[in-house]
Amino acid sequence: MSTIEIHDEDTPVMMNASQLQRERRDKRMQVIMPLGALVIAVLLWEFLVWYNEVPHYLIPAPSLILKTLWVEGPSLLGSAWFTVKLTLMSLALAMIGGVLLGMLFALSRTVEMSLFPFAVILQVTPIVAIAPLILIYVDSTFSALLICAWIVAFFPILSNTVIGIRSADHNLRDMFSLYHATPWQRLRFLLVPSALPYFMAALKIAGGLALIGAVVAEFVAGSAGQNTGLASRILESSFRNEIPKMFAALLLVSLLGIAIFLATSFLSKLVLGKWHESEIKRER
Repeated sequence: MSTIEIHDEDTPVMMNASQLQRERRDKRMQVIMPLGALVIAVLLWEFLVWYNEVPHYLIPAPSLILKTLWVEGPSLLGSAWFTVKLTLMSLALAMIGGVLLGMLFALSRTVEMSLFPFAVILQVTPIVAIAPLILIYVDSTFSALLICAWIVAFFPILSNTVIGIRSADHNLRDMFSLYHATPWQRLRFLLVPSALPYFMAALKIAGGLALIGAVVAEFVAGSAGQNTGLASRILESSFRNEIPKMFAALLLVSLLGIAIFLATSFLSKLVLGKWHESEIKRER
């Protein structure tokens, strides 16, 4: 009997150790697999360009792109910082406006029916079509670019916030009413936790859309000079037939998008990881 008891007591320890080892292996694979696939793709690209003797003005090799990025680093990094500022500011405005207006829509059906069509119009209208008008009516080029990027990132946060607030369990709503909860208690302990997973999902989408909106708006503006973003560097490089520099700027745009996605994913895991089903790991 004592042997069985020891075995039963040790089993959870063995299972926990096995589960911990499996989690560590999964974490390593999450890093190794995408990095390995990326390295293979880059090496294949390098080999095909070298083997077929493709001119650099058609498709530059990755080694030439990295060399160009090193040489043109100061000017490209300055433009990248401009794009980062534009993207983060537009994302912050989309978060503030989307959350506040979403809460208002969820709490007032009249306000939603009155204003929601305008939000839909802004969403379905291509930013390329309205960006020239914004550039005409807004004196500051940076402010015009900011508005364009904000329009692209705004709707997902607004829509998901409304859905999240309305997805609160009706039985819990009745319980809060039964115990005479104040509007602040209802908002803090019921509506916000209900909407938070939807908001974090929207934030991942809006982060990428803010970057896309910033780049597309600058393409439409066609602005040039030192205080411009990566889109202007891409345009200048294409006009001057500096294809390696254009690819270097595209690489920075891609890295910026990846950084935004990783940051929003980490924030989602940090906020939801301890209590929401979408982030809690289950034993397979």
